[in-house]
Amino acid sequence: MNTVIDTAKTKMKKSINHLIDDYATIRAGRANPAVLDKVKVDYYGAPTPINQLASVSTSEARVLVITPYDKSILKGIEKAIQASDVGINPQNDGQVIRLIFPQLTEDRRKEIVKDVRKMGEESKVHIRSIRRDAIEKIKAMKKNGDITEDDLKVGEDKIQKITDKSIKEIDDQIAAKEKEVMTV
Repeated sequence: MNTVIDTAKTKMKKSINHLIDDYATIRAGRANPAVLDKVKVDYYGAPTPINQLASVSTSEARVLVITPYDKSILKGIEKAIQASDVGINPQNDGQVIRLIFPQLTEDRRKEIVKDVRKMGEESKVHIRSIRRDAIEKIKAMKKNGDITEDDLKVGEDKIQKITDKSIKEIDDQIAAKEKEVMTV
């Protein structure tokens, strides 16, 4: 029974980490190197993340500077950014690429907050699905006679507590990201 609970706990933690990673790629009006995490550049035939080909830094609050280790890949990085869903036109000066993040409008901020909430809700649904699967496994163990009725209740309580804690953590992540997006 403990393996079922530990597995559920691990899966819930992965789900929360996935949400945090997704939130990191959301553009909130500030330059954040994480927006480039999913952008891959064709480097000698292999799709390679930008952070492995260049140093990515923030020179100002709304400017990302990408300095490639190999200047010959500059055009490739520029094309990959243009083809991605980052939504910012890169500026190439022959040495570095600059991404200037525009100030977000109030309407755009509200749209982003809706997306943040939707992503959070999807994570909560995933957490509840993990809870349901774990409880079904414990009930099957009870039915097979592997555990007692008391063990079943204890197991369900533990899983519910883990679920509640995970849902609260997701709510905290949603609130933090909403605050970040709405801060001008």
